[in-house]
Amino acid sequence: MTESSFDPFAPAGIHFETRAVHAGMEGLAESGSHVPPIDLSTTNPLASVESGGDSYENLATGGILQAGESPVYQRLWQPGVARFERALADLEGTEESVAFATGMAALTACLMAAVAAGTPHIVAVRPLYGGTDHVLATGLLGTRVTWAEPDRIADALCADTGLVVLETPANPTLELVDIASVVRQAGSVPVLVDNTFATPVLQRPAEYGARLVLHSATKFLGGHGDVMGGVVATDDEWARRLRGLRALTGALLHPFAAYLLHRGLRTLPVRVRAQQETAGELAVRLQSHPAVHRVLYPGLPGQDPLGLLGRQFDGPGSLISLDLGAFDAAVRFTESCKLVTHAVSLGGVDSLVQHPASLTHRPVASDAKPHAGVVRLSIGLEHVDDLTADLMTALDSTLRIPAAASRVPV
Repeated sequence: MTESSFDPFAPAGIHFETRAVHAGMEGLAESGSHVPPIDLSTTNPLASVESGGDSYENLATGGILQAGESPVYQRLWQPGVARFERALADLEGTEESVAFATGMAALTACLMAAVAAGTPHIVAVRPLYGGTDHVLATGLLGTRVTWAEPDRIADALCADTGLVVLETPANPTLELVDIASVVRQAGSVPVLVDNTFATPVLQRPAEYGARLVLHSATKFLGGHGDVMGGVVATDDEWARRLRGLRALTGALLHPFAAYLLHRGLRTLPVRVRAQQETAGELAVRLQSHPAVHRVLYPGLPGQDPLGLLGRQFDGPGSLISLDLGAFDAAVRFTESCKLVTHAVSLGGVDSLVQHPASLTHRPVASDAKPHAGVVRLSIGLEHVDDLTADLMTALDSTLRIPAAASRVPV
């Protein structure tokens, strides 16, 4: 290939790592920039009353900014947000993506779109992120939900089913779901996959028929624990619907957040694979500790019964859950970690530990809540030996819990 024929912005034939670096960067050289500029304008000049009105109508109803149009107002269209959206769509292999202020705002828009279309029934596969579970269980947005096993999706569908919702790897058990199987069972009903844990580095749900791919961009896409956002990678039709909802509800991603998230995509493959390597080694090491009843990690023997690793997934990821058997042990372990920070969230460069039943999954129904003895680890970029020392010391502390110190689980 000659230098003159090489187009780094053409995804066909270009490796994923190269696309992660260059996606959404088109046109910068011509403008004299090397990195995307941050435009904080909340309002934009209009060429005329007529053209301004036409632009407003186009963007407020979910259209894309056309050449020569004014963006009008930041809530309707923002150039930095659009760059991040193009980059993420490239990596997920979808026509478009739509970015929101948070992951829950992104999910809310998807559910509202289903309700607005007269299809408020949602089929959902547990376990899910606690916030997703909660908003579905409460029916707050006008939806009603049927919980279904991954192999019983077809039985749960109704005439007004608008979405099938699943998360894989699941939060916090890390169970794997066969997306293609769910899509086949769903038929014409769109399938939404929360891809936050896997990222497009390890899994691209659209390749298996998922119509909507959801991310809490706060996690791996940002990768440094300093920016919030959500994004849905999808097709042209759904993107227009979601942009219209975003414009009306005011859930647009902030321009500076878009800059940080776009920057995060450029190192995403390197971070995800390094974190995964450490997590795989830790999962093996932690199995040997007497306080651990079971290590939940898709890369361990027996934890991929459907054979999805190497087929749907390019790797098991960097989340590990430990079953410590009892609430007391989980609390002692979580509160004894020193290098690993006790905090919610995941996917950052530093390792985190949390007790899901007490925090992210606290509002989940008791029969679906994670076991009180389970803790979840998000593995960062620290050296594996340093993480091992900290986690083993914290596990040692759980072996010294006096019987009288028992606490009541949440």
